[in-house]
Amino acid sequence: MRTMQHRVVLTINLSHLAQNYKAVCDISSPCTVMPVLKANAYGLGVAPIARALVAAGAPRIAVAEPFEALQLTDLGVPIQILSGILPDEIPEMIANDVVLPIVSEESARLISKEAVAQNRCATVHLKVDTGMGRAGILWQEMPRALKTIATLPGLSIEGLFTHFPLAYEQGSDFTVIQLQRLLDILEVSEAHGIHFRFIHAANSDAINNAPIACQAPFNLVRSGINLHGAFDAAGSLRVPLTPVLKLTTRLAQIRTLPAGTAIGYGHTYTTQGPTRVGTVCAGYADGLPLALSNQGEVIIRGVKVPIIGRISMDYLTVDLTAVPEVQVGDIVTLLGTDGEAAIQVDTWAKLKNTHAYDIICSIGSRVERAYI
Repeated sequence: MRTMQHRVVLTINLSHLAQNYKAVCDISSPCTVMPVLKANAYGLGVAPIARALVAAGAPRIAVAEPFEALQLTDLGVPIQILSGILPDEIPEMIANDVVLPIVSEESARLISKEAVAQNRCATVHLKVDTGMGRAGILWQEMPRALKTIATLPGLSIEGLFTHFPLAYEQGSDFTVIQLQRLLDILEVSEAHGIHFRFIHAANSDAINNAPIACQAPFNLVRSGINLHGAFDAAGSLRVPLTPVLKLTTRLAQIRTLPAGTAIGYGHTYTTQGPTRVGTVCAGYADGLPLALSNQGEVIIRGVKVPIIGRISMDYLTVDLTAVPEVQVGDIVTLLGTDGEAAIQVDTWAKLKNTHAYDIICSIGSRVERAYI
C-alpha cells in the first residue's frame, strides 16, 4: 500500500464544478447546456468530471475525438464528437452510438454507408463553417450539400451547429454575421423539410459575450472552460463562477543566502541583502509557466511570497522574508486559495500572455489529481 503522497497535487472540487454547471444553465436558459470535456476534461480527468456533471443534470457530453468518447459511453447520456471524424474511426463510433459530426458531403456518405452496413442509424450533427476557417461545410455550400445529405440512408440528422473564432470580443460584429449565416441555412433547410432537434453555436465565450446565441432558435449551448471556474480574460464574464482548482506542493528547503547570491538558471535574480530563500517542489514540468519567473507569487501559510529566479523543471525558489515562521514540508499553494490570499488561473494566463485553456491543459501528467 502506498503511503507516500505526490509532491504536487491538483485538487478538483466537484461540488464547485456542479455549482458552475448550474450557474451556466441559469444564465443560458432556456437552452440546454452540453459540457465540453475534450482533452481529458482539459487535463482534469474526464471520468470523474463527467460523472459529476451527469449527476448534476447534464443530459449529454461533448468531446473532441473518438478515444475520448469511448471513455464515456457507459454514462447513459449521448456522447457527441464536435470535431471531424476520420474514415477508419467511423465503424467503432457507430457501433457505440456516438453522435457524429458531418463536416463534408464525403464524411456524410462514409457515415451513411457504414451505418447501413451495420444495420444501424447514426445520429449526426451538421457542422457549418460560418467563418472559423477550420472545419465544417462552408456556409456558402451548405444549401446544396443539404439536399444531398438529406437523401442519404442510415442517418438521423439531429443537429446543426457552428463555432465562433471571436466570441470573446463583446459585441463582435463578426459573431453576429456568423449567427445570421447559420439562421439563413436554417431557413433553407426548413424549406426543404429538414428540421433539427438541436441548433447550437454558443461556446463559453459566447455565453458570456454573445447572449443572442443563447436565444431561440438556438436551444443548446456548449460550455467548457467556465465549468472549471475560469474564462477567457480577453472578454467579459456574465456567469458567476466559483474556482474549482487548487494546485499545491511543499517546501523542500530553507536557506539564508548572503547578499550578492545569484539564483537559478541564467542568474536572473541576485539577492540584495541576506535573504531567507525557500526551494519549492514544483516547476514547469508540473505546468508552471516560465513567465512566472521573477514575476509570480505562491502562498505559504496564507501569505503571498514572490517567486525569485527562473523556474526550472522541478523546482522554483521564493523569498520567505514575509513568513519567518515557515518550516520545511509546509504546504505551498500555487493556484487557489489559502486563507484570504488567492491566486487564480487567470492570473497565470495574464503573466504568460495566454488564456485559461492553455494554463489548465498544461498541468503536468505527474501531478496527482484528487477529487473532493
